[in-house]
Amino acid sequence: MAELRLRHLDRAAAIPAAAWDALFPADYPFTRHAFLQALEAHGCASRNSGWTPCHAVLQNAAGEALAAAPLYLKAHSYGEFVFDFSWAEASRSIGKRYYPKLLNAVPFTPATGPRIGGRDAAVRQALAQALPGVAREGKLSSFHALFLQDEDAAALHQAGCVERNDVQFHWHNKPAGAPGEPEGYADFTEFVARFSSDKRKKLLRERRRVAEAGLRFEVRAGEELDAAAWERVYALYANTYEERGQDPYLSLEFFLDYGQAAGSPVRLILAYDGQRLVAVAITVQGGDTLYGRHWGAEARYHSLHFETCYYQGIDYCIRQGLRRFDAGAQGEHKLARGFDPVRTRSAHWLADPRLHQAVEHAMLQERDWVGRRGEALGEHRPYKQADAAEAPPHAGAAEAEG
Repeated sequence: MAELRLRHLDRAAAIPAAAWDALFPADYPFTRHAFLQALEAHGCASRNSGWTPCHAVLQNAAGEALAAAPLYLKAHSYGEFVFDFSWAEASRSIGKRYYPKLLNAVPFTPATGPRIGGRDAAVRQALAQALPGVAREGKLSSFHALFLQDEDAAALHQAGCVERNDVQFHWHNKPAGAPGEPEGYADFTEFVARFSSDKRKKLLRERRRVAEAGLRFEVRAGEELDAAAWERVYALYANTYEERGQDPYLSLEFFLDYGQAAGSPVRLILAYDGQRLVAVAITVQGGDTLYGRHWGAEARYHSLHFETCYYQGIDYCIRQGLRRFDAGAQGEHKLARGFDPVRTRSAHWLADPRLHQAVEHAMLQERDWVGRRGEALGEHRPYKQADAAEAPPHAGAAEAEG
């Protein structure tokens, strides 16, 4: 690997889309060039927003890109969904500057996937080994990599990073049963029939309340909406942030560019009261997975959030034969609605040895707690006892690295 060199890009547009995309799997939409470039082009991920791009590309002597990682200098810890505010405070308390920090992640996207792409395992490993050194050489406080696939987490662990775990909730389509039986539920009715009686009644009551309110639903590809319809979708999305007193992370121009583009993976779950669009779940489809990303509504209807963000997404996955629905970060309430607890991984390296050792000790305890929490959550899944045994492994099933 001696002939390789590490190059930093101040924008995704500095590398041809084909060269970048060749290093990442096509079925994960968030590390594709089009998504990252649109975030930057419309100011969502920029120096002004606290996300300064400095993407890492590992090249050979001929200048060919062999491996890459989306990389940012972060001026704060917002939009990451792996919270390190206490670490920033600890750093400040010993007189050390925490920001800017170096971040290997996809902005505003708590969805596990590839964070280091490459032509083969060797160059991915080489880039993983180099990333903490980038922070060290730049005299930065720390390096962080978020929502990692297992292989990236293992490579960064070998590079000296500490692993951190948390729990999300994903829905999984039914695996194949007896020989010759097809995978996947036939319809939503078959899915909910696996619930225990009380859980099934609660779920159906929630769906009935939405139907009795006269609401109807459509699922549309992003490219099917014109600019006026996208403006209405954006107003609903922005309202969610305004209710919390925050500015939206994403801009209308981003959605008009990325979401409306031909072939865009964006799928919109639209809720109508009569002819008026009153709520939306903005999702992204990649490979065999639907990713729930954003939600917005103009008024409160009983159970509308559950129907729009969960039940309609599950229904869509069943119809399309998708294997998994990742509905976003956090949310133990998803458990009662058929979602399974799954473990998430991140990796962290801190330049100050005192802070690194303290974090390493705390994360060892936290990983154990996350494992036990996953096991406890798995016992409260809504399925009948016989069906619960067929479920995918829960968050506590994987052993945390010590």
